Amino acid sequence: MSSAGEGLSRPLPEQVRLNVVDLASQVLGTMPAAAIPPPLRGIAKFDPRKRAKLAGAPIAAQLENDKKFRELVAESVTAGWPELVASLAEGNVPPAADPVLVAAAAYLTRPPGWAEMIETARADLEQSLAAAEDSEREEVVARLREQLAAQKSAAKEDTDRLREQVKAARAENSDLRRRLHDARERAKAAMRRAEEMERAAEEARTAASVAGSAGESELRRLRERLSDVEKQLEASRRAAREGRSIEDARIRVLLDALQDASAGLRRELALPTTISRPADSVAAVTGERPGVRVPARALADDDPQLLDQLLALPQVHLIIDGYNVTKTGYGTLTLADQRNRLMTGLGGLVAQTRVEVTAVFDGAELNAPVQVVAPRGVRVLFSAPGEIADDLIRQLVRAEPPGRAIAVVSSDREVAESVRRMGARPVPSGLLLRRLGRA
Repeated sequence: MSSAGEGLSRPLPEQVRLNVVDLASQVLGTMPAAAIPPPLRGIAKFDPRKRAKLAGAPIAAQLENDKKFRELVAESVTAGWPELVASLAEGNVPPAADPVLVAAAAYLTRPPGWAEMIETARADLEQSLAAAEDSEREEVVARLREQLAAQKSAAKEDTDRLREQVKAARAENSDLRRRLHDARERAKAAMRRAEEMERAAEEARTAASVAGSAGESELRRLRERLSDVEKQLEASRRAAREGRSIEDARIRVLLDALQDASAGLRRELALPTTISRPADSVAAVTGERPGVRVPARALADDDPQLLDQLLALPQVHLIIDGYNVTKTGYGTLTLADQRNRLMTGLGGLVAQTRVEVTAVFDGAELNAPVQVVAPRGVRVLFSAPGEIADDLIRQLVRAEPPGRAIAVVSSDREVAESVRRMGARPVPSGLLLRRLGRA
């Protein structure tokens, strides 16, 4: 089917090679197992699409080297495209035929001039490819031109927008500069006013100092004149005793004038109208009005007689820091036993002295009220949740009227100092414990 010496100077075009391999893979699947070329028997078991894809090189090599296999594939081409094969056998290429199919048929059937037919098909394919590339290139160029035009339009819009922003920024900057200038001018004016006010104040201080010096000088001058007048008055008295009545009248007129001048100067200098007595200049503590706000000041806090004297005062109110006393005297007992023992002792104390007694306990951490059996005459109070007993004691002292005797039993130094400032007398817990021990 081919002329001697005919052959291809170059490999088949890729599209033609793929078409030839595809035709061969289809024929390979229809061949009997015995007729399949040995190199392709393993490939024949593949799916037709996989044969063409995975075994393209072995199939192409077998077609090139195995004439019998190539002619078998050519028969399928002749059966599929008889008119094309007949036209190629006569040396004619149909003008409207697909170059790939023409080249594949020419390669397989090998008519006279088949190599030239393949080269012609190659040229047609290359021309078509070039035309397609040119068309694609033109499309790309057109698309790029459109993108460039769009970008230019967007850039123009961005430029116009930026120009407007720059214009607005310049206007705002100009306004800010004007405001800054006005603010600086106002600041300078304020500084000038402050300097003027400072100078005026300094002048006023200087004038006041000068006026004070002048007043002192005038006062010294008046004192000297007063001394002279006193001397003249003494002389006039002597003259009066000697019968010099005319001189006495002259001195009296001078004294009246001096008194008028001194009164005017006193008003001008705002001098006091009266002079303190000499005894008023002596520093001392003045006596207080009668009362019993702070009783038994002469006794020390740990004097055993202090509590007895306090309890003997009329209408005394005895306020007791409960846990401070019980933990001092009964620290080994439970809190309930401590309270009961203190209540027992206070009941006996009230029965003996008839004083008002208030026992205060810390209730800041209590979840519920505590049951306490208080003796007659003993008031038992717990501080509210979140409040310590020290604050409740201060509230009780503050609630009493001024002048009533109040004694607070607590060894807490802070409590003692605070109630002392409020007018109550602090008493150490030990004195109460000893007094309860005697009862």
